[in-house]
Amino acid sequence: MKFYMNLPRNKKEFALFMGIVSVLSVNIIAPLITCFEIGFSFAVWANTLRVLPFIWLCVIALVLLTHKPADMLAHKIVHKDDSFNSVITINILCNVFLMSIVLTVVGSWIGMREITVEPIIFFFHKWFRNFALAFAVEALIAQPIARFVMLKLHQSQEIPTEPLEFAEEIV
Repeated sequence: MKFYMNLPRNKKEFALFMGIVSVLSVNIIAPLITCFEIGFSFAVWANTLRVLPFIWLCVIALVLLTHKPADMLAHKIVHKDDSFNSVITINILCNVFLMSIVLTVVGSWIGMREITVEPIIFFFHKWFRNFALAFAVEALIAQPIARFVMLKLHQSQEIPTEPLEFAEEIV
């Protein structure tokens, strides 16, 4: 029942879910990674805000490209009897794993506004931190908020199964 109530049921709901998760993630993860990389200051944060739309577009494209491979990877790990929380956690883990590999390099290029070999040379030095930050934000902030929105949306769409009290008085 949790799968049915907390996750998107159609393409329109998937777009809403993806929009919520991606906007929250990009607005939290990109500034955090940049600040850990360069230093925590208002100027660094302000510069990060200038490239967020480009990073967001990259994230949307990557979600669409990695969604199926991440699902296939997750299905190899989870069992059909696993709980909702374990399935969701593994799914987040697989999605973040695949996306963080690409975004560690491409996100650096977008942030630096140039293509260099530096993100590739220092990939393993940066990737572990980026992966951990992204996984924490996805698992603890972005996805729970998006699932809560889905739950409320689905609850508002449900037809009550119990008759209303005043309906009995009319009959």
